[in-house]
Amino acid sequence: MSPAASVTSGPYAPPVPSRTLTAVSADGARLHVEVHGPEHAPPVVLAHGWTCSTAFWAAQIRDLATDHRVIAYDQRGHGRSPASPACTTRALADDLEAVLARTLAPGEKTLVVGHSMGGMTVMAAAGRPRFQEHAAAVLLCSTGSSRLVAEARVVPLRAGRVRTWITGRVLGSRAPLGPVTPVAKSILKYATMGAGSAPHMVEACARIVHACPRAVRHAWSAVLSALDLDHGVRELNVPTAVVQGSDDRLTPLVHARALVAALPHCVGLTELPGVGHMTPVEAPEPVTARIRELVGAYVTGAAPGPGSVPVQNRQGGQSVPAEQAEQAEQAEQAEQTEPTEPTGQAEPAVRVGQMKEGA
Repeated sequence: MSPAASVTSGPYAPPVPSRTLTAVSADGARLHVEVHGPEHAPPVVLAHGWTCSTAFWAAQIRDLATDHRVIAYDQRGHGRSPASPACTTRALADDLEAVLARTLAPGEKTLVVGHSMGGMTVMAAAGRPRFQEHAAAVLLCSTGSSRLVAEARVVPLRAGRVRTWITGRVLGSRAPLGPVTPVAKSILKYATMGAGSAPHMVEACARIVHACPRAVRHAWSAVLSALDLDHGVRELNVPTAVVQGSDDRLTPLVHARALVAALPHCVGLTELPGVGHMTPVEAPEPVTARIRELVGAYVTGAAPGPGSVPVQNRQGGQSVPAEQAEQAEQAEQAEQTEPTEPTGQAEPAVRVGQMKEGA
């Protein structure tokens, strides 16, 4: 990761890790891993999303490392992890297992947090023995399991084939992003963040995203466009919480509600009003608070029963039980009567488990 990839001061300046190490995946891919905080503190594993890096978690690491052992790694091809020709969901799962094996003692339990493609990494690994050995609970932030291109709203058109076609080409573009200019930041903010995101938040996200090599960005966009991990959601048997921004254009709220409806042990959906796709950066305090709650409930303390672990946060979001989230999803789908463009038929929102692919 180049120096331009991150800010140098403030809450989004990446903290210096206590130590760094390399995890070697099943196919030999080498992954940059950072460990922050006290060696014997309760662990939290952070998996970032598409075009990001460990720098994305700067705010969470800075807060949690005071009393947690925070493990963050760069997905292959991102940050300081070298690119690999293997870009598949299987590779993502292999990589997460390699990180768990490299950083945790046998049988040691952790909270695994995944944002966007990091959440998809968790879904891909859900049935793996090493994941099941170590994952006490999961937090999924701003993610989905399928139909990513069809449901994305980065292109301001009605849902349908035309929007899906254009969205696929925008997200899969091979064009370089270029320097971080005011125009570039405006585009990134529109596509990935809420309208009220502060300039320093936009700056941090832009520097991280623009640092991702365009070949890596393009290769992983193809994987995401054809994503189908609905089966992985059904295999995620540990307590799982979901955090979602209400104004997310990349993975809109329909994905979060579908996850809540399909997860075997969902412990609540936290909706963050006015927040976009970059939830850990846009709403650092509520995201970090949710991480602390889950560690306390499932890693260091006695786990509560099924349902939600309610939490009020400074963004106004609140966790709701799975049943309530499912009812909200059904009501939203019933209200979707908007006509489609003449050239394409609208594609309705699909619940997790219907096994329909994206673009």
